[in-house]
Amino acid sequence: MIDPLLLLAIPAFVLTMVIEGALLRRHPDKKGYAAADSFGSLSLGVGYLVLDAGWKLVMVGFFAWLYQFRLFEIQPAWWSWLILLFLDDLCMYWSHRAGHEVRLFWCAHHNHHSSEHYNLSTALRQSWTEQLYQPLFWAALPLLGFPVEMIIIQMAVNLLYQYLMHTELVRDMGAFGWVFNTPSHHRVHHGKNPRYLDRNYAGIFILWDRLFGSFEPETEAPDYGVTVPVGSHNPLVIAFAEFRALGRDLRGAETWRGRLGHLLLRPGWREDGQHQTAPVLRARALNRPESE
Repeated sequence: MIDPLLLLAIPAFVLTMVIEGALLRRHPDKKGYAAADSFGSLSLGVGYLVLDAGWKLVMVGFFAWLYQFRLFEIQPAWWSWLILLFLDDLCMYWSHRAGHEVRLFWCAHHNHHSSEHYNLSTALRQSWTEQLYQPLFWAALPLLGFPVEMIIIQMAVNLLYQYLMHTELVRDMGAFGWVFNTPSHHRVHHGKNPRYLDRNYAGIFILWDRLFGSFEPETEAPDYGVTVPVGSHNPLVIAFAEFRALGRDLRGAETWRGRLGHLLLRPGWREDGQHQTAPVLRARALNRPESE
């Protein structure tokens, strides 16, 4: 079950990437597109479409089962779509945040951050495994009474909005960026600069980051990628690189506490207490007291 909205958007993806590529040639200070990097991103995008067809069936079945126990009868209307717009984005915020702050979930999300380039093709570097856990973060919506079709459509709309965030061509958007996510905010999210690590999880509304203390403005040029580079453009290597790293850490753990810590605590957590987590790295860079 491939999402029809995503299928319809494919020609727009191609057209906007071609336009962006042409415009970036006028900006030699930016990395722009690189053939090997774009191949990796597009390969992951195609894999996502194929695998998502199966995962989506499971998600729809899960939501349909939960919908039996709904608290309210919510019908499609302008007000219900407006409420769903905010609630879906809130679900996305917490799912995205968990994808950075829980090591097992980070293994699934890691590939999206693996590119050292930042352009619209980077948005297509989608995970092949996040769908295994993500429906849990949206479970409240069918229980509240939102029909499954509404939820699936709004999730696709959110994903399409995020596609537009992956560009260096759009600078600060002023007052718009007080409420909405912007390319500037999302560039921060993709930066591996210590001050930028695990910041700006927003999908559509940056309000959540401002509200929950995870907002960071773009004050220095982002250095894109992950702190330990993947070193490959092979989509299979990219998709499962962090799972392999987790496996090595689990095999090297000396206690069950260590194994659980590697699975469930932040990436960079260490059994010996020598943590290299995002809060620790950010605190060191900003000369602040270290804390977990």
